Amino acid sequence: MPIEGEYEPSSLQWVRDQVAEYEASGGERANTLRDTGIPVIVVTMHGRSSGKVRKIALMRVEHDGSYALVASYGGRPEHPAWYGNLVADPHVMIQDGPEPHDYVVRELAGVERDEWWARAVGVFPTYDEYQSKTERIIPVLVAEPVD
Repeated sequence: MPIEGEYEPSSLQWVRDQVAEYEASGGERANTLRDTGIPVIVVTMHGRSSGKVRKIALMRVEHDGSYALVASYGGRPEHPAWYGNLVADPHVMIQDGPEPHDYVVRELAGVERDEWWARAVGVFPTYDEYQSKTERIIPVLVAEPVD
């Protein structure tokens, strides 16, 4: 089920630029987080308040065709805005390469969260630093393909 509607780009210029370049190139350019060399995916969702289409680039943490979406927000005390969007509407599209595909997101807990957290830290060890900077438990969601 494609995500349709009016697109409202991020308020952050670098995010707008990265998403635009990633999509325009079919994932061949702007496919890493800034200068880290760590691959990213583009996640498309509906904004919970505006209803507009929103897009973000997140670290690529993939396992068996599913993706971890880590709501770290750099260790800030609050969740990123996109987390609330996904809780309100778990249907997303993820682009990991030339074209997007449909996924459904769910938040993880317990052992399953721990397993995905370890995968995420394996990709981006700084997640552990972010967790140590905040009192909240950083949410880990998994996006699973829609059959």
